Amino acid sequence: MFTDAIVKTPCKNMVKGITTANLGHPDYDLALKQHKNYIKALESCGLKVTVLDPDENFPDSTFIEDTCLVTPGCAIITNPGADSRKDEIISVHKAVKKLDMPVEHIQGTGTLDAGDIMMVKNHYYAGLSDRTNMEGALQLNNILKKYNFTSSTITLEKVLHLKTGISYLENNNLLAFGEFLTKDELKNFNILKVDSDESYAANSVWINDKVLVPQGFSKTSAMIKNAGYTIIEVDVSEFRKLDGGLSCLSLRF
Repeated sequence: MFTDAIVKTPCKNMVKGITTANLGHPDYDLALKQHKNYIKALESCGLKVTVLDPDENFPDSTFIEDTCLVTPGCAIITNPGADSRKDEIISVHKAVKKLDMPVEHIQGTGTLDAGDIMMVKNHYYAGLSDRTNMEGALQLNNILKKYNFTSSTITLEKVLHLKTGISYLENNNLLAFGEFLTKDELKNFNILKVDSDESYAANSVWINDKVLVPQGFSKTSAMIKNAGYTIIEVDVSEFRKLDGGLSCLSLRF
């Protein structure tokens, strides 16, 4: 069960963020409203939410998940794969240093975005992507071993991050679409297949027996409900314009 979350308020410069979505520029005022509603959704799942101030130097910094992986044993400060995001870790490091746990780091030539990391019990799947390389995944594996966790890698073919395409909903249920429907590494999960026209909803978030689902994807919402979960629909349309999803906007632990 999760007890806490850390989020970072969007900055005005988010309109200059990295994107391949071709959905237009985000509306900053609407993004702020959506971010506040996202915080309320986290709180409705029983989480205490710490809100970090916006930083105009880093347009993508509201996507805080990529900068840190918080495990039950330690916090791991990442080394983001996009050059423009690397110094985002400075403010996040200050925040996680306040947690009562060791802090580890991905260093040197190893790159890793935590959006590429999916936790399943004591095992972590690391997506090898344009943002996370093998050196970063090997460093992650060595760190996790120190705390009695294991990891393995999955090579991505099309999506930006691993959790763009899959979300673990506990109870062996895996939300997935596209290339992840046939990955050997995932064959032992009960796959909840997301239709291609609702692929964005594959990035949903399990929190304490509830599932946050992006608003506007009725087939996926119904499927998750039918699997026995309580869902909370959250409008994140402005963050979608920057290739961001529900999981990207918080650290949950």
